[in-house]
Amino acid sequence: MALIVQKYGGTSVADPDRIRACADNVAITKRRGNDVIVVVSAMGKATDNLIALADQVATNQSGREMDMLLTTGERQTAALITMALADRGIEAISYTGSQVGIITDTAHRKAKILEVKGDRVRASLAAGKVCVIAGFQGTSTEREITTMGRGASDLTASALAQAMDADACEIYTDVTGVFTADPRIVPQARKLEKIHFDEMLEMAGAGSKVLALRSVEFARNHDVPLHVRSAFTWEPGTLVSNEEPSVEDPIISGVVTDMTEAKVTVLGVPDKPGVSAALFEPLAAANVNVDMIVQNTSTDGTTDISFTMPVADMAQSESIVQRVAGEIGATDVTHDADIAKVSLVGAGMKSSPGIAAKMFRVLADEDVNIQMISTSTIRVSVILPASDMERAARALHSAFGLDSGAAYSAPLPERR
Repeated sequence: MALIVQKYGGTSVADPDRIRACADNVAITKRRGNDVIVVVSAMGKATDNLIALADQVATNQSGREMDMLLTTGERQTAALITMALADRGIEAISYTGSQVGIITDTAHRKAKILEVKGDRVRASLAAGKVCVIAGFQGTSTEREITTMGRGASDLTASALAQAMDADACEIYTDVTGVFTADPRIVPQARKLEKIHFDEMLEMAGAGSKVLALRSVEFARNHDVPLHVRSAFTWEPGTLVSNEEPSVEDPIISGVVTDMTEAKVTVLGVPDKPGVSAALFEPLAAANVNVDMIVQNTSTDGTTDISFTMPVADMAQSESIVQRVAGEIGATDVTHDADIAKVSLVGAGMKSSPGIAAKMFRVLADEDVNIQMISTSTIRVSVILPASDMERAARALHSAFGLDSGAAYSAPLPERR
């Protein structure tokens, strides 16, 4: 008998019909003789709706009360899935993150898991029950309800799989696996049978929405293979693991696109020690995640510093940057939200020189202007105008031999 963790995302449980379909999947898995732990997200856009509701009643919301509010979405789904399973003759029980002993630090909205106790889950599994657990939440060391950030139901599933020594961790989503690009942007994208954690980590960090960054990081660190597959078909998905790529694997695994970042430029910054620290320390203290940073060569004792951050953090960070710019004697601050990030990711880059040069040539031939560049050993990212993103992604996908030869035909989720 195997222990299988199954995680169902928001689009997979978006309405009663889909909840019943997910319950059918769980029931089939249970009847095959497996123990099953189910982790669920909130239905569809329930979390977005809760945030909008909070915005309607209060200008400023404390992290504690937002966590109290947002955890209700996953709890609702957990109860409904459990009811649907009971309707199919499957004994099941729903739990919150707190009830199963997911212990986190005290950072509301971005809490980190410290420990998974799981005693109630073990007892319920021993009694033959399916355990349905509300994702992305836990209880802090100060016994407060916490959430772990958007997309953290994947993290809940990975953590439970590791704590329970599960035989498999299946991440069910609205696409059939991890693709070489977003099929909504690059129709010729193809599904990958397998991918290394390091590549998936770079993809998630570059903006891929298939798996949450922290869930991939946790799974890699604890060697918990993830099977990404569709909630609507039984076809095999993509295995994400620590298995090293073979010599036949392509140099580039994917083209990742992201339109959720904005660029900030601080002009006329005095070129002297401590200025960068003065700028970025307050942003770090405010939990603003700065991505790419470029500092120009000094001219006449001043320089310009450009950096990118999530658009969602702009309102919070704008006042910080303006204040610091005044304190350090900068001349001006500009903002640009009309940008996109396009990244090439592939483990083969480590042993294949010329990838960046080829990327820049392809973009030049497409008359796409590059604004910023960032690299790692297996990734090259560029910032470019948002209007050029789709054309750039398709050209790069073709140039690096990733096209499938046919347009992706499965139903695609709505773009957000």
